[in-house]
Amino acid sequence: MTTLQDVKPPFIPENASGMTILVEWPPGDPGTPAHRHSGPAFGYVLEGEMRFELEGEPERVVGTGETFWEPGGDVIHYQDGNARTDARCRFVVTMLCAPGQPMLTVVDEEELAQRAHLRAPRSAH
Repeated sequence: MTTLQDVKPPFIPENASGMTILVEWPPGDPGTPAHRHSGPAFGYVLEGEMRFELEGEPERVVGTGETFWEPGGDVIHYQDGNARTDARCRFVVTMLCAPGQPMLTVVDEEELAQRAHLRAPRSAH
């Protein structure tokens, strides 16, 4: 047995349900628009490289065999797209969802503008 990730999420919604999904992005796919989850999410990249960015953290690339997580709740997840233009990206994510709330909520442009000061400086790529 190999531990791939050991984190302490800030909260787990009461009566949360668990959901595990497989995400597959073709080469160069930008991924899901800026969004948030109702509870924490834990992931593992199966193939390729994912561009990953959470509110307040610098953008980074998560490669094959690496893990990622996000706290959920109010935190905006800006990027989860394919970092490569020549290969697909596949990752598995397990999310704990608050009852009666969607697994994923897209953040609108108005809110993104209001919270722009919370986004870490972006690198050129």
